[in-house]
Amino acid sequence: MSFTGAGSFRFPPPEWSTRWYENFFTNPGWYNALSNSVQVALIVTVLATALGTVAALGLQRARSRRISAGVQSLIMLPTVVPAVVAGIGMYSLFLQWRLSGTIMGFVLAHVVLVLPFVVISVSASLQNFDRNLEQAAASCGSTPIATFFLVTVRMILPGVLTGALLAFLGSFNETLVSIFLSSPFRSTLPVQMYSSVARDSDPTLAAASALTSGVTVALFLAVVAVRMTRSKNAA
Repeated sequence: MSFTGAGSFRFPPPEWSTRWYENFFTNPGWYNALSNSVQVALIVTVLATALGTVAALGLQRARSRRISAGVQSLIMLPTVVPAVVAGIGMYSLFLQWRLSGTIMGFVLAHVVLVLPFVVISVSASLQNFDRNLEQAAASCGSTPIATFFLVTVRMILPGVLTGALLAFLGSFNETLVSIFLSSPFRSTLPVQMYSSVARDSDPTLAAASALTSGVTVALFLAVVAVRMTRSKNAA
């Protein structure tokens, strides 16, 4: 459908063309929405991965299991709260803080939404982590910071990378909460696609869908390839 030369959704396409991909990258509405989504997703990936990794380490090594369980429940709350409820709550709060319709507003909201996925992914890697390796590094004169980056992070890197991937995709594809936070001057690609369903009737929407699906599949394949390479090297 995205390669059709017709001006409407017709299948099979009567002729082939790349006009809708050209329109996607030249139309200011579509291009700006894509730029906003990529910018927000990259910032969210960095912040959520860093916070999620530290949170997973803290939860696993907390002395009080009761406090650890309480904090973990708080972090996981966005996965059980309906998206509509979260969107309304964030909209009312961000409106008071004047963050609605801003890049910072999207980033803060998306970090809260994708943080649980990073924590789950890193926590799974920590289940097989041997802390004796950290003690061995310390006994050889390694500083705590060097031990963290050269030993801990290196051993749990597959979980960190998986969490980063989930954070990027979760932010890039977030729709419902982003609808509440968007404005006439700034929106994300999923919001633009959602609006196009009701407002437009040209196959630019199909081109946008094909591109986002392709990026998602490519990222997953890249992570799978990295993990397979690491497994072969370890063997």
